[in-house]
Amino acid sequence: MQPQYKGGSPQSGTFKAGLMLFGFLIIAGTLFYTHGIVQRLEERQKRVADLYAKSLEYLANAPGSMGGDYSFVFDEILRSIDFPIILTDSRHEPIPPLSGSYINAVRNIDLDTTLDLDRQRETLLALIKEMDLTNPPIKVAYQDTMILNFVHYGESDLITQLRWFPYVEIGLAGLFLLVAYIAFSSIKRSEQSNIWVGMARETAHQLGTPISSLLGWVELLKTNLRTDARISAIVADMEGDTRRLQKIAERFSKIGSRPELAEEDLKEVIERVIAYFERRIPQTGKRVKLEFECAGAIRVRLNRELFEWVLENLIKNGLDAIENGGIIRITAGIAGSHVFIDVADTGKGVEGLYRKDIFRPGFSTKARGWGLGLSLSKRIIETYHRGTLVLKASKAGEGAVFRILLKNQ
Repeated sequence: MQPQYKGGSPQSGTFKAGLMLFGFLIIAGTLFYTHGIVQRLEERQKRVADLYAKSLEYLANAPGSMGGDYSFVFDEILRSIDFPIILTDSRHEPIPPLSGSYINAVRNIDLDTTLDLDRQRETLLALIKEMDLTNPPIKVAYQDTMILNFVHYGESDLITQLRWFPYVEIGLAGLFLLVAYIAFSSIKRSEQSNIWVGMARETAHQLGTPISSLLGWVELLKTNLRTDARISAIVADMEGDTRRLQKIAERFSKIGSRPELAEEDLKEVIERVIAYFERRIPQTGKRVKLEFECAGAIRVRLNRELFEWVLENLIKNGLDAIENGGIIRITAGIAGSHVFIDVADTGKGVEGLYRKDIFRPGFSTKARGWGLGLSLSKRIIETYHRGTLVLKASKAGEGAVFRILLKNQ
């Protein structure tokens, strides 16, 4: 039978996938748009650098201009340049210094002129090497035969900022979404918890009155029908089932409140649950054998009623998974700082596709189930006992193994 969700199909997974796809499209669009702007600015920057080189080339090729003053090119023609430029000779050496610094060979570069000339030269050569990795230098030639200079240029601050801007924006947006997701998930879990608690306590309240009445009627029957052994046996069974209902109501009443944990003999607790099922399994018509193995005496802090409820849910889950005959094996032991309880069955197992959903409220493979047993069991173990409940192993057609881990006292 195909797994199903009681009370409606799960939409959270599809909704999250849609949000992730939408977020990815926004990120891709932002990066694409910013990349386009950067490319256009780089093309403009290259045109300006070409213009600067051609201006120098024009001056060099004009009659009587060799070795002329280029300062007006810097100051007037290319005053709008906003990116770093270094002018070198044909050997990629910065233009010889004037007035004790290389300041005449650079533009838009914060050169420390207090350094000696060798240190200034080393700084410029390092910048030239870095610039050439991004933009190839532009040559300035005389008569197209003799190279006079090279123009080395880098990125403007605006382009650098635009390159990083989308990543900063995405990072901030991601941080905001993460905080919002955590807050939303916390609120959602709190609301679900309140619903669980409300339903459990209301169920316990509604069951309380009729159960008390049933117990009273059973006592009355016991008093007036002691002479008939057959009817007395029936009344005893009625009393046992009524006590069972009372116990279930008490379990529901504990949901939402902090249960009292007491040190218990784990072997005795498990054997009590097994004894209950050994009396009930023959009534189901299934040939299922319960096996139990415990490595010595183990004492652990737990709430007996709630922990028995978890074991019952796991055993019932195994019984439902076994179609004809099989074995449910319970193993308890100590592993390091934890006590483990494994509940293994030889049923049909859990398909890999559904392993992440089995503890989700409402998920069930049974036509008459509500998909709450495993979810409730996980809540009892992890919230009230500070342990873990996991599907340790499962393979379709070969059964499943659930493991409970509790702290070793």
